[in-house]
Parts: sequence; C-alpha cells; structure tokens
Amino acid sequence: MTVSRPAGGPLISVVLAVHGVEEYLPGCLDSILGQPDLPAGIEVIAVDDASPDGCGAILDARAAADPRLRVVHLPGQAGPGPARMCGLADATGAHVWFADPDDLLAGGSLAAVADRLERDRPDVLLVDYRTLRPGGGSEPSPGAGLLTGTGGVVTLADRPALLDRTMTLWSKVFRRPFLTGLGVPLRPGIHEDVPLSVTALLTAERIALLDRVCYFYRRRAGSFLGTASMGHFDIFTSYGQVFAALDGGTAACPAVRAAVFARMLEHYSSILANGLVPRSARRRFFAMMAADFRRYQPPGYRRPPGLRGLKTSLICHDAYRAYALLAPVNNARVMARRALAGAG
Repeated sequence: MTVSRPAGGPLISVVLAVHGVEEYLPGCLDSILGQPDLPAGIEVIAVDDASPDGCGAILDARAAADPRLRVVHLPGQAGPGPARMCGLADATGAHVWFADPDDLLAGGSLAAVADRLERDRPDVLLVDYRTLRPGGGSEPSPGAGLLTGTGGVVTLADRPALLDRTMTLWSKVFRRPFLTGLGVPLRPGIHEDVPLSVTALLTAERIALLDRVCYFYRRRAGSFLGTASMGHFDIFTSYGQVFAALDGGTAACPAVRAAVFARMLEHYSSILANGLVPRSARRRFFAMMAADFRRYQPPGYRRPPGLRGLKTSLICHDAYRAYALLAPVNNARVMARRALAGAG
C-alpha cells in the first residue's frame, strides 16, 4: 500500500535549521542530496537562521545547482526551534525529517526510510543512529535494541520503553499532516524538541521502527546542547508542557505516564552529570529536579533497583550534597559503558 501524497509533492521533506556550521554544512548536504533520488522524490528546505559565517552562500550555491534544495533566509537569528517551524511551513512532502546541519544521513538511509514509510504508513517512524565522537570513531545509540522485535506498527501503550530513546527530532520521521495537526510549536531556546517528540509518541496511532542506522549525530564542543549555559533550565519548561498535555487529557495508560516520569528524571540527571549547568547554578537546578519529582510522581511509582534507585531517592529528598558525592561513581559507570559500546 502506498502513502498518500500531495499531488506532485515529494515523499520526504528534509528540514535543516542552519546557523554557524560552515565547516560541516557541505558534508551534511552531500549526505542527503548525494544519495540516489527516490522514485517519489525528496526536497530539502534549508532555513538560514541569519548565520554569521558562509552558510548562506553555501546554501545559495548548492540550490542553484540542485532544484531539490530550497533556501529560506531569515532576517535575524530566531533559534533552531522557530527556524524549523519556518521550514516545516514551507515543506510540501508527505513526511518530514528534521536533520541538524552538522550531522550526516547514512548512505542508503533515504531509500530504507522511504521503503518503511510506504510499507507501514506510520504517523512516526523511529530510526537508529550512531554518535560521532569528537576525536574520531563512533558509538552505537543507547537502547538500540528497542527498535527490534516487531514487523509492523505499534503504539506507545504497546511499548512504553520507546520513551527511553533520544528525544531529538532527527531520530524520527513524521507524517506531515499528523505533525502539523498536533499543534505543538517549537519555541525559542534549547530542549525545544522534547514536547513535540513526546507528544507525537503519545498521540501516534501508528509508530514504525527501523532497526537500521540512518543518521550520524555529531557530538561536538560549541553546539547549543553541548555547551554549559543557563539555557539548560529550559528543560523544566519542556517537561512541564509534556505533563500539562498528560493532565489535560492526552490519553496515556499508567505504564506510559510512569515511563514519561522516568524519562524526565533521566534527562534531568544527564544534563547535570554532563556538566552542562554552570557550577554556581547546579544546586538550584537540582532543587528544581526535586520539585518536579514531587509534582509529577505517578501513583504507585516504584523506584528502580541499584544505583539508579539510590539516585532517585536522593532526588526525591532534595539531597544535593549526597547526590554530588555520588556523581563521580555514576560518571565512571557511564564512561565505562560508552567505552564498551565503542569497542563493540
């Protein structure tokens, strides 16, 4: 069965919000436009978010040579969320894939994604990825096994653990009418993709899983998400939006609500553990973690076993000193896991 598309429209619109990535942008464009064209076609909507370097000129030159690329130049920097919304508004494809312009699509990924879209007709397609390390090499995505074991579509109620996957937009391909119908805007700031990612998974009646590496995420210093700043406090607003949607009537079984809560705690903990909060603000960040624990804890919640359960207990009791003492142990465990994953 084929996917219904607008007359003459492509199957996939790839949307890029571009700012300050002159070094990486040509490689990103090559990884998309250099793949064999799909029978149903693709388009790339690149939004130049008032980039201060040569990104605008790179995009214009490439668009002049390839009609599949359209460029929108914003008069002032809006941020990745509003820039993506601008690209979405200009998209005509049946499906939308947001990509970051310093990352890469894997070879053959467009054909593999197109095949799964045509076969399963999902609202949301989850794809696998690998993380490119700053010093070279790559490592597999956490929880890649969650994408295996199904030959068809699922819902989040079927597999709440899918919330353990990354909350990024680039790890998902959305059916465009479904996405725009959610009415969840991408606001300015960082962590803006969390409310849209979670709401899409909560709402989707058809989620398809593609157990294939389709994307290479570049972990690099200087990126919005990789830089310590007060902007990381935006994560509390993002999960506040998610729980407001749950409390406002978004259908979610107890297992799904518990999974959202657990994902929230893990996300907060990861931001703090990775040193992304300025040192002077870490105590306040932790206090807000504890407040959200008490605010959103689902009925009958049971803490996980082992070290994670201990961390959860410390968050619950706002025990920052003890949590900070535990951090080196946890960081060593995370680094060891990453080293093992990279060796595999």
